[in-house]
Amino acid sequence: MKKTLFDKVWDSHVVRSIKEGPDVLFIDRHMIHEVTSPVAFLGLKNRKLPVLHPEKTFATADHNTPTLNQHLPVADPLSRNQLKALEENAAAHGISYWGLGHKKNGIVHVVGPEYGITQPGATIVCGDSHTSTHGAFGAIAFGIGTSEVEMVLATQCIMQPKPKKMRITIDGKLNHGVTPKDVALFIISQLTTSGATGYFVEYAGEVFRELSMEGRMTVCNLSIEMGARGGMIEPDEKTFTYIKDREFTPKDAAWDKAMEYWSTLHTDEGAAFDKEFTFDGSEIDPMITFGTNPGMGMSITKAIPKAKEIQGSATTYSKSLDYMGYREGDSMIGKPIDYVFIGSCTNGRIEDFRAFAQIVKGHKRAANVTAWLVPGSHNVLKAIKEEGLLEIFEAAEFELREPGCSACLAMNDDKIPAGKYAVSTSNRNFEGRQGPGARTLLASPLVAAAAAITGKITDPRTLI
Repeated sequence: MKKTLFDKVWDSHVVRSIKEGPDVLFIDRHMIHEVTSPVAFLGLKNRKLPVLHPEKTFATADHNTPTLNQHLPVADPLSRNQLKALEENAAAHGISYWGLGHKKNGIVHVVGPEYGITQPGATIVCGDSHTSTHGAFGAIAFGIGTSEVEMVLATQCIMQPKPKKMRITIDGKLNHGVTPKDVALFIISQLTTSGATGYFVEYAGEVFRELSMEGRMTVCNLSIEMGARGGMIEPDEKTFTYIKDREFTPKDAAWDKAMEYWSTLHTDEGAAFDKEFTFDGSEIDPMITFGTNPGMGMSITKAIPKAKEIQGSATTYSKSLDYMGYREGDSMIGKPIDYVFIGSCTNGRIEDFRAFAQIVKGHKRAANVTAWLVPGSHNVLKAIKEEGLLEIFEAAEFELREPGCSACLAMNDDKIPAGKYAVSTSNRNFEGRQGPGARTLLASPLVAAAAAITGKITDPRTLI
């Protein structure tokens, strides 16, 4: 039987299939952080259960960690208690823990690939919806809830119904100034935030083959924003080159054996999908969102569509525009902004900071803009310094912060004030996502950089 990439990985991890019910799926890698794990560990304690495979679980602090003065005690009591609980639980169960100050610390979906924890053909879960990031390596990766975190800790398995299969193919060449973030926002704008609900997505075609591994991670990260359970891309030489010789990847003979398996991880010609979409990469422009969900995105050069032109409720659409302070037919170009955030598990990698530097080099930060530049890990922070990007940022009057999720979800002090506009390279723009009353416009690092130096929405292609 001809199989898709998703079928091959999923089926090889099924421990047991429950008739007319879910599959019991073995999990290769379990990543945990300070927010969703404490209650799961409490459940284990109450049931007097150990962690079955502590060597397959990796813990890092990221969601509500401060991005300034990480060498000092954490001021917020809730954050401090959560971080302490994660450290104590990891120590009690023999789990690798990368807390504040650890050289491996960073956003969970950034450090996983950096250290080779993420590998082709693996099943990976985490108590975080953007676990889909790891699908860029040909893995099945998805977010889970707290009770499921406890289940994986106790059994190294999870009960999941097998999703349907979707393939999104984009061929052609991307235009100048179009980034992986724009590709993802374009797809979501076409499918809507519920268009892939119940599906696991495979991204195929020339555009995805040409993307770097960091670009592929950005696309897979945003799969969840169109309702998908996850997204994945067929591993290839770029994948293998990226992961080779990283700390947790196989070595020597074990590498050769792994490659024998990894080389089979592709969709067989003629394999069937439940739904398919095809787009032309040359039709994608730099994108920006104008509303209160990631599906409300548009070409940066176009006007905000009218209610009759969009799918969904006109009342909801009107409410979204009211929240944002925009009107149907408005041009996005020239709209003033107050904050810029570059970072998160979507765009907090070194490639993203290189792109940001490309625009801001030789310019100064706009006087009306507050900018937060937050690397996704200490490795990214180190690279920014070693590559001379820090000098570019400082000359342009930007401040580089320490690693963490930061303003993506505003669980720490990095909150956008009510009513202010933030151009953000993160993944969600729901009401209050970046702080109560904050207005978020999702965009690429290039669009964010252009806004940071002009103080308004600007087509980055005019500055490249």
